[in-house]
Amino acid sequence: MWGALVAVLAVLAVVLLDPILAAFVVILLVTAAVCGLVARDWDRHSTYEERELARAQKRAEKWERGKDARARDRAKWEAHQARQAGRAEQ
Repeated sequence: MWGALVAVLAVLAVVLLDPILAAFVVILLVTAAVCGLVARDWDRHSTYEERELARAQKRAEKWERGKDARARDRAKWEAHQARQAGRAEQ
């Protein structure tokens, strides 16, 4: 509905006004229409807490997927530390 109104006003501006003024009016109308279109659902978005909960769940899933790699790295590190301790005692 609003798009049709903007289109009608733009056509009237082109028909009735000087081309330069008509272009200015059309630009203003289209800009206002786009701003209105973007702002119509301004309040319909997730809250900060919802976004953080989703991020925390993703991080937990990623952490769980890397569990085996961390265990392997820990075993390698402990073996390395044992070798280093054995060299230090010699």
